Amino acid sequence: MGKIRLLSDALASQVAAGEVVERPASVVKELVENSLDAGASTIEIAVQRGGIALIRVVDDGSGMNRDDALMCVERHATSKIRTKDDLAAIGTLGFRGEALPSIASVSKFRLATREPGALTGTEVLINGGKMAAVKDCGEPPGTQIEVRSLFFNIPARRKFLRTENTEFSHLEQTVRVQALAHPEVRFALVRNDRLVFQLPATKDGRDRIRGLAGADLAGRLLEVPKQTHHGVTVSGFIGPPGMGRSDRKQMLTFLNGRPVEAAMLTYALREGYHTALMKGQYPVTFLFLETDPGAVDVNVHPAKREVRFHDGNSVRDAVITAVSDTLTRQMRRPVSGVGLTGAEKPMPVPVPARAEQHELIPESEQRSLRKDWSDLASVPRPSLPGIEVGSSSSSVSEERGLSPRPDPVESPETTEKAPVEEIEERAEPDIETAPKAEDFRLLGVLGKLYVLLEGKEGLVLMDQHAAHERVLFEEMRRRMETEGVPTQALLVPLTVELAPRDFDLVSQNLETLAKLGVSAEPFGGNTLKIDALPTFLKSDDPERFIHQVIDELRGASRQTSKMRLGEDMVATTVCRHAVKANDPLHSAELDKLLRDLLVCEMPYCCPHGRPTLIQISYAELERKFGRRT
Repeated sequence: MGKIRLLSDALASQVAAGEVVERPASVVKELVENSLDAGASTIEIAVQRGGIALIRVVDDGSGMNRDDALMCVERHATSKIRTKDDLAAIGTLGFRGEALPSIASVSKFRLATREPGALTGTEVLINGGKMAAVKDCGEPPGTQIEVRSLFFNIPARRKFLRTENTEFSHLEQTVRVQALAHPEVRFALVRNDRLVFQLPATKDGRDRIRGLAGADLAGRLLEVPKQTHHGVTVSGFIGPPGMGRSDRKQMLTFLNGRPVEAAMLTYALREGYHTALMKGQYPVTFLFLETDPGAVDVNVHPAKREVRFHDGNSVRDAVITAVSDTLTRQMRRPVSGVGLTGAEKPMPVPVPARAEQHELIPESEQRSLRKDWSDLASVPRPSLPGIEVGSSSSSVSEERGLSPRPDPVESPETTEKAPVEEIEERAEPDIETAPKAEDFRLLGVLGKLYVLLEGKEGLVLMDQHAAHERVLFEEMRRRMETEGVPTQALLVPLTVELAPRDFDLVSQNLETLAKLGVSAEPFGGNTLKIDALPTFLKSDDPERFIHQVIDELRGASRQTSKMRLGEDMVATTVCRHAVKANDPLHSAELDKLLRDLLVCEMPYCCPHGRPTLIQISYAELERKFGRRT
């Protein structure tokens, strides 16, 4: 007798359940997706003991007749696809016909369903994959599914479940994600007979986010207007510069209404944020992608979490463009607590009519900077004409109506501050109009680092070190792109052996590397000979630097400037030469720093992603002082 035998249907279903049903959250995901495919407008989920004891999903969808109710619990029975052509262009959330029979094989399963207009419905009871009963029922139109005692007949799987709280947290996150993907559907979640949340149907995605994540987060998000690139439509909401998280729980992307994960999408979001996101953090995004179902393969993961795109570059470029354009266009509008975001035009700060120029970088640092960067390093620290070291800037401040900063050497003179208007009489600022320089009044400096400014909407704090980092960074990057990078020839050329694919990639981008300051040429086989490196490179391991550049080059998209490859080094260099926390600056110098910052492409965060400007609104101050509830 042979060794190979056919598995019984019950055992085959339990094996399939191991891929589809990982934990209670997996059950909820599959059942909610079926409800959405059935056109439900209301979905209610009730669980007990984290979903281990009971999961009940009730919807008001199309329901099923008796034949379909019996057929849906058979393996590979589905109404979603008919032919192999349907599999190549899946437009529904479910399609394999494995979920219900897999769930029924590892639980005590009850299905009750009725079509609208039918006199009676159908109830199906299954225990551990064995049909127990089929009978009429009087449930309302739609479908109800109860899953009790999950994994009761597979102790090995049940013991790997976590605590009830942990399992419920995964389950709740699953429901939240599905609710975000479908704001037009009403969702309710009940745990142990206590309502967790109830979300009314809405056409506004921000309302759904507000109901799940809170009004504070929803109010700070930037809206990504619907736009189409390369056949991919992108819309949704993203966090402003400076808003990051240590995990990916709030970095959500949806494709054709399906929550998806893909390494390419993660990269595209990071690239879209660029320097507006701190390293090691993940952005807050609720991004919705729409594309032809035939251009994406969702049948690559048992739980349908991952997808594969036929033209990944087009999808990546569409996401990068949508995110970067949104950040650039909307970051002129002040947003409380995070940074300033908003309109199109920069806020110029008038320069007092003086003639001389004063460099604020200490002479020792200037020499070091010139040595490292040659002509590229001649980026001035913030300065204004007519300001000499140790001189008072009160006259300049009085001309502009600013409260002067105390001189760092001499005793400060007392000046009269402009009266503050009553908050109740302040007009609401025009969202479409960018703040102007006259809207800000210099108040002073806190802790020799944070510059205090009064604006129309409240108190604005500027980090002088982070602000100057951004100014120097963009100036140096601009010069790199137009003039190239000064290089230093190596006494002994460096040879680096690369993988064949990496060698081909480098060979196609030798001109880009040369602009970055890396002189390289093929040296036989897959070996690269390096003759020169950027003068500003401070590394004891230049070979590691070459591999880092190759890694970045490999991930660069068609929409990305190749000069971004060296930006990490630029950010590190400008950090060394920017004004420090205890560097004393006069009010006119701070004024010039603010002016230079606000004309930057990304003024509200430093090259490392930290915020440069933070606003505390008058409304928030009123709440702090008990003037408003």
